[in-house]
Amino acid sequence: MSEKIFSISEINNYVKRLLDNDEILVGVGVKGELSNYKTYPSGHHYFTMKDAESSLKCVMFKGSAVKLRFRPESGMSVVAFGRISVYPRDGAYQLYVNDIKPDGVGDLYVAFEQLKEKLQKEGLFDEAHKKRLPRFPKKIAIITSPVGAVIDDMTRILGIRWPMTEIVLIPVRVQGAEAPPEIVQAIAEANKLGDIDLIITGRGGGSIEDLWSFNDERVARAIFASNVPVISAVGHEPDVTIADFVADVRASTPSNAAEIAVPDSTNVLSWLSDAQNRSIAAFSGELKNKQQKLTELSNKRVMQKPTGYVEERRIHIDRSYEKLVAVIERKLHKSKENYTRLAATLDAMSPLKVLGRGYSIAQNADGNIIKTKADVKTGDKIKVKLKKDEINAVVE
Repeated sequence: MSEKIFSISEINNYVKRLLDNDEILVGVGVKGELSNYKTYPSGHHYFTMKDAESSLKCVMFKGSAVKLRFRPESGMSVVAFGRISVYPRDGAYQLYVNDIKPDGVGDLYVAFEQLKEKLQKEGLFDEAHKKRLPRFPKKIAIITSPVGAVIDDMTRILGIRWPMTEIVLIPVRVQGAEAPPEIVQAIAEANKLGDIDLIITGRGGGSIEDLWSFNDERVARAIFASNVPVISAVGHEPDVTIADFVADVRASTPSNAAEIAVPDSTNVLSWLSDAQNRSIAAFSGELKNKQQKLTELSNKRVMQKPTGYVEERRIHIDRSYEKLVAVIERKLHKSKENYTRLAATLDAMSPLKVLGRGYSIAQNADGNIIKTKADVKTGDKIKVKLKKDEINAVVE
C-alpha cells in the first residue's frame, strides 16, 4: 500500500487551508466564558474561551482590540466573533477574534458600569470634591453644539431669569469620535479665560450611543479637574452619564441646567422688596422707640434743672462729710479714754511709786534685783536705790 509522506509544516498548512476555506469557520460567533485573559505590551489580547466540557484558545490582535468599548475580564460570559484557523508553527487551531460582545447585555452598558466603578473607587464622585455654584454668576460658559434646541433653550431661559449674566458659547461636537477631545479642550479653554464663573456642558437626549461622548473617561477627568464649577446637562430625566456623576451639579435636562445656574430675577426683586419693607418697618420701630426714650429723658428732673443734680450731690457730700467727722471724733475720744486709763494703770505699777512710800530696791553689782538672802553672800557689793538717791553698801 503506497502512502504519501508529508512534513509537519505541510500538514499544518494543509489543515489551515481547509479551515480558512470553510464557509462556517471563516465567520463564526462563539459563546463561552473568558479565562486567563491577558493583554501583552504589543497590544494583542490572548485568552481562552470555555464551557462546561471544552476550551478554545483565542487571540485578538491590537487593531481589533482598540475598538472594544468595554474591558473584557476573566470570568465574563461573552460572544466572540472571528474565524477559526491554525497557527502553523504550533499546529494548534484557535479563534482569531475581531469583536467581543457581552452575553445578554450591551457592550456599552458594560463599559459604562466598568468606568463608573473605576472612577467611583478613585473618589471622583465624592461629595467632598463638589464645588458650590455661584449664587449670581456674571459669566457662564456653555459647552455644547452651536446649533439646535439645546443652546436656544438655555440662552432663552438664562436671558429671562437673569439677564445680567453674560453667556459665552464654546462650540463643540457632542457626538462621534471627535466629540470627547473637543469637549475636553473646551473645558480647559473655559478655565483659562479666568473670568468664567460657571460652566454648563451637555446635549439633548438620545440613545446610549448618542450620549456616549459624555461617558468618555477623558471628559469625566476634565470635568473633575476643572477649577470652575460644572453643571452636567445631558439628555432628559432618565438619561444618566458618567459626566453627571463627576460634575458638581447634575441637571435633568439642559433647560433645567439653565434654571439651576441662575436665580429668577422676579423672585430676587420680590425678595429685595420684602427686605426693603422689613428694613423700613424695623427702622421705623427703632426710631419710635428712640423718640419715646428721648421724651422720657427730657421729662426727667435732671434735664428740667441740670444744676439740681449737682446741688443734690453737694448736699449728699456735705452730709457724708459730717458723718465722717463725727465718726472720727468718736474714735479719737475713745482712743483718748483708753490712753488715760492705760497711763494710770502703768503709773500705778511704776517702781518709783513704791520708792516714794519709803521702800528701797537692792541690786547686786550686775544690776539684778536682790529678792532673797540667797541672791548675795558676805562681802558682795550692793547698791540700794532710794526715792532720789542711791547707797553703795557691802554685805556683812
